[in-house]
Amino acid sequence: MYTYGQYCPVARAAEVLGDRWTLLVVRDLLTGARHFNELERGLPGIPRALLADRLRRLEMTGIVEKHVTGRGRRGEYFLTEAGRELQGVINALLVWGARWTLDEPRPDELDPLLLLWWMRGRVHIDRLPPGCERLVVQFDFVSPVEGRYWLVIARQDVSVCIKHPGFEIDVLVTADLPTLFQVWLGRIRYIDAQRDQGLRVETTPALERLFPRLFALSVTAPAVQRARIEKVRQKSAAA
Repeated sequence: MYTYGQYCPVARAAEVLGDRWTLLVVRDLLTGARHFNELERGLPGIPRALLADRLRRLEMTGIVEKHVTGRGRRGEYFLTEAGRELQGVINALLVWGARWTLDEPRPDELDPLLLLWWMRGRVHIDRLPPGCERLVVQFDFVSPVEGRYWLVIARQDVSVCIKHPGFEIDVLVTADLPTLFQVWLGRIRYIDAQRDQGLRVETTPALERLFPRLFALSVTAPAVQRARIEKVRQKSAAA
C-alpha cells in the first residue's frame, strides 16, 4: 500500500481509501452488495484480480469482513463499524460531485448493462399488479449506440437479460441512453424526458401509469435534484 509518510489523519485515510476503485467498492457495499460477482457486475471494467486485491486490502485495514458460508464456501462481504462510518464520506462526495462535477454523461460512462443493473436493485416488486407474477420490460436504446436489453421482474427476483428471455413483452421502452441515465440519476424529470427527450413507453394504460412508480430512482437522485434546482435558481438570480 502506498504511504505518504505524513503523520496526519487525512493522509492515513487517503492511504486506505485513495486507490482506484476502492471508494466505489465501498459505495456498492453500502448499498447492499455482498458477493464478489455482484460487486464485479456493478463495477464494469475492473479486473477480477484487482477487485480481489481491493477487497483484501479493505479486510486488512478493518473496513470489510469476509464471511464464508455454504457448501461452495461462497464468501460474503460485510462492512465493519469502520466501514459503515464511511457512509458519511460517500454522502459528502455525492453532494459535492452532484453540485460541482455532474453534467451530461461522457461517452465512456454510457454502459447500458450497468444502468439496468442499477435499476434492477431499485425495483418495487411489491408494486407489481395483483396476480402478476412476472413483468417483462424491453429497452430499445437508439443512440449513441443501438442496443436491446430486458428486465424480467418477478416476485422472487429481477434479472437483466442480453438475450430475449422467451416471455411476452409487457412494456417497451425506447430512449437514447444518455437521457435514461439522467432520468435515473434525477438530472432530468421523467415527464420532461417523455415530452422533450424522446423517451417512449409503450404498454397498456394501467402499466404506463405504473411504470415510473415501479422503480425508485438512484440513491444519488435527491442530491442531484437539489443541485439541479440550485443551478436553476442561480441562473434566474443572475438574469
